[in-house]
Amino acid sequence: MNMQNLMAQAQKMQRDMQKKKEEIDSTLFTGTSEMVEVVYNGKKEMVSIKIKGDLDKDDLEILEDMIVLASKEATNKIDQEIEDKMGSLGAGLGGLF
Repeated sequence: MNMQNLMAQAQKMQRDMQKKKEEIDSTLFTGTSEMVEVVYNGKKEMVSIKIKGDLDKDDLEILEDMIVLASKEATNKIDQEIEDKMGSLGAGLGGLF
């Protein structure tokens, strides 16, 4: 295989990876717990948070825990999507995403 073909393949792979990264970045991921729903974009930025139900001050600590759980769920979904879409392309890139 000549060097020009190799460079063309590398550039195509780079374009494909960038396209998939942009696709993931624009996707919304929802994490839920019993009282909270959070939405993140693929850049792992929280887009929204919704608190379900009526709460008093005693429930605040529980609410904080629920927010953490919902946030972790959404982040795990993003990581899984990145692995699913980028895994075969990004093998060996050392955590680029």
